[in-house]
Amino acid sequence: MKTVLLSFDIEEFDMPLEYSRNILFDQQIAVSTQGTRAILDILKQQQVPATFFSTVVFASHAKELIYRIREEGHELASHGYYHSAFENEHLLQSRLELEKLSGKAVTGFRMARMMPVDDRAIEQAGYQYNSSLNPVYLPGRYNNFFKPRTLFKTHSLVQLPASATPVMRFPLFWLSFHNLPLWLYKSACRRTMNRDQYLNIYFHPWEFTDLTHSEYGLPKFVSKNSGTRMIARFNELITWMKDQGYTFNTIAGFLAGRKQS
Repeated sequence: MKTVLLSFDIEEFDMPLEYSRNILFDQQIAVSTQGTRAILDILKQQQVPATFFSTVVFASHAKELIYRIREEGHELASHGYYHSAFENEHLLQSRLELEKLSGKAVTGFRMARMMPVDDRAIEQAGYQYNSSLNPVYLPGRYNNFFKPRTLFKTHSLVQLPASATPVMRFPLFWLSFHNLPLWLYKSACRRTMNRDQYLNIYFHPWEFTDLTHSEYGLPKFVSKNSGTRMIARFNELITWMKDQGYTFNTIAGFLAGRKQS
């Protein structure tokens, strides 16, 4: 069965800080809140489940969205405590706080910005899977071309890399979706799905808001096709995936199904 694993890293919108722009904390939360609502509305309309990797900071300031995530059949996983600060202690702290906020077990982790994190520490903090690996070479960001491209295990921890095309390992992450012609992105998804039988693709809530504001200082390759264009393109992508006969699942649901089979 060919399965799509949609995931969203819901977090403080601190990207302008990377480009030496100031953005107030309240605005960071407001932007991500607006985008998360848009995502949940799309998923509800399309009737597909997804996984939301949330920081504790965002979740504690958007409790009504955490409630929606739970009530509408999605999975809540950990994206750490803060988006721009990390200590190993945050692994356990974030899991416990998110479980308290959601009332459900949190079994998955994704490190902010897909940065490296100690697998043993993730396992010891009580997680069952880690989705923090982008198995590609991207200058200045990732150097993972020779690491496993598809699902594998380290000790008892399941590792679920983000999807990349076979052989060339072109990343199918959010930036590709914004910048490639949609037909080409779909073609890359189809080729990867045919090889792997699943897709693990991730996005962020702020992509579903207008990122072209000059105050953000974001380059065009980040702000391109954001806001209403992103909403339209994302809807089209899900509709196309359904037309291909692909099914949708949360990451936890997908892994549980593999374990049973």
